[in-house]
Amino acid sequence: MASMLLRSAARTSCTTSVSRLLNRSLSSTSRRFAEPNPAADSAQTRGAKNVFEYHTVEDLHGMSATDILAETGTRSDAKMRHFTVNFGPQHPAAHGVLRLILELNGEEILRADPHIGLLHRGTEKLIEYKTYIQALPYFDRLDYVSMMTNELCYSRAVEKLLNIEVPDRAKWIRTLFGEITRILNHLMAVLTHAMDVGALTPFLWGFEEREKLMEFYERVSGARLHAAYVRPGGVAFDLPHGLLDDIFKWATQFSSRVDEIEEVVTGNRIWKERTIGVGVVSKDDALNYSFSGVMLRGSGVPWDLRKVSPYDMYDQIEFDIPVGQNGDCYDRYLCRVQEMRESLRIISQCLNKITPGAIKVDDHKLVPPPRASMKESMESLIHHFKIFSEGYSVPPGETYSAIEAPKGEMAVYLVSDGTNRPYRCSIRAPGFAHLAGADFIMRHNPFSRRKGRSIVFLSQHMLADAVAIIGTMDLVFGEVDRCECAECDTANMAVEVIIIPDVVDGQGNAVGHTGDNWVVTFLISYNTWRRYVPTDYTEMLNRGMSIYTDSMRIVASFDVLASFDVLGAFDAMVTSSDG
Repeated sequence: MASMLLRSAARTSCTTSVSRLLNRSLSSTSRRFAEPNPAADSAQTRGAKNVFEYHTVEDLHGMSATDILAETGTRSDAKMRHFTVNFGPQHPAAHGVLRLILELNGEEILRADPHIGLLHRGTEKLIEYKTYIQALPYFDRLDYVSMMTNELCYSRAVEKLLNIEVPDRAKWIRTLFGEITRILNHLMAVLTHAMDVGALTPFLWGFEEREKLMEFYERVSGARLHAAYVRPGGVAFDLPHGLLDDIFKWATQFSSRVDEIEEVVTGNRIWKERTIGVGVVSKDDALNYSFSGVMLRGSGVPWDLRKVSPYDMYDQIEFDIPVGQNGDCYDRYLCRVQEMRESLRIISQCLNKITPGAIKVDDHKLVPPPRASMKESMESLIHHFKIFSEGYSVPPGETYSAIEAPKGEMAVYLVSDGTNRPYRCSIRAPGFAHLAGADFIMRHNPFSRRKGRSIVFLSQHMLADAVAIIGTMDLVFGEVDRCECAECDTANMAVEVIIIPDVVDGQGNAVGHTGDNWVVTFLISYNTWRRYVPTDYTEMLNRGMSIYTDSMRIVASFDVLASFDVLGAFDAMVTSSDG
């Protein structure tokens, strides 16, 4: 009897200790992550009773916020708390160094605030202190999954200013490795997206194929990652003997590898439930947010610069543009898979049509001479020394070069003042525009999700959907954080204002969206900008202006700026001493 009493007392003491420890832990967590929303802690809800005074945790399980409020009473009877949590920058699904501040109502996303700049290196400013050849490797380090397409965009801009024409063989090589780079990128995007959702097997299969493509990179340039192969005037080296045969052998078997990945992923029930109806972007919203690439084509807009404005040898190649219908994560996944198959078609045509000939322009003041001639000709030795020491001067002027990179439309706005260094090099990175729409996509969910035979209507995305949405954007923060370095002095800090056109005409032609004048961008000091723009950032956000205070970058449309009556003040800003 005594032993039973001791056992009962010990059990009671243990239960009490566990209860105290649990309550202490929950109260600590509540203080850290469940601070009341200022809007909810207003006079309307001050002094109101908590919902847990009416319900237990078991009662609330499976109930929506609307049902809880209906049973508890009016909104003023219950105090709702919003959670603010940090997603990243160390999160494995952040795809780099993204810090995403999420405001949650339970698991529903109310607001997503992306913070960038953690991979900021001041690339655009560094380029201004390098020669045109020395600036090329910086582009490998922007989108470090699509290296050669970055090099191509910059090289085409320099070639426009120099007014030179690249030999046909160099164009075929550029086209060939542009599509190899596209497959490299899409494999990474699709496989990491699937792994974020929970599928690990496709990741292991696909990286075996990526390894083969990286070997092609290494054989042609000597580097697996930062190739510096596509250069102004052509390419650095000719293709080594036997490389085209090996690429052909790889291309013949890669299609079956894509089939294997699709067998595991495309029809998977869990994959479809996690991606169908998630991250929906309509045609109009995709255009208004200046989306490009798969983020635009997945919403049903057949826009691809390889077709609309062909460069290199794309005008001599037949291929199709995969287009989605619903604009959700699943459609974008299907577009990327089909684009890999279309890239195989392009690679096959390049292998059949590539012609012998020169791989760079015949001007040794712009491209280095062959190493063999340097041992025989004094002029070749002098040219080689001058090119890699002081570079070459580019005629004064400005140009805008845009290509269809794997992640979307990448562009370079290059300004020359006649010296051997760029006066200004502004980079249009597709991931920057996509991340700017992250808050809209995560808050906006107009579609329902099918679960079995029933339809579940969702008013908000859930916390787990944030992972799927980030994965479908295919972000690399080397290009997102490429912006110009700002001074520490806030008064003289440079504010970059990017004005985005609003509409696309009735014939489907982009008005400024992807043409040579897709944006108007200018720099202005912080003090001058504050004279003409109201200090109420909330009002600016409500009118559709995106503000990135970390990098002092402001993105808006003409209509939004006109609503602040600052368009008329642009002349004053330009003529002012600090404008």
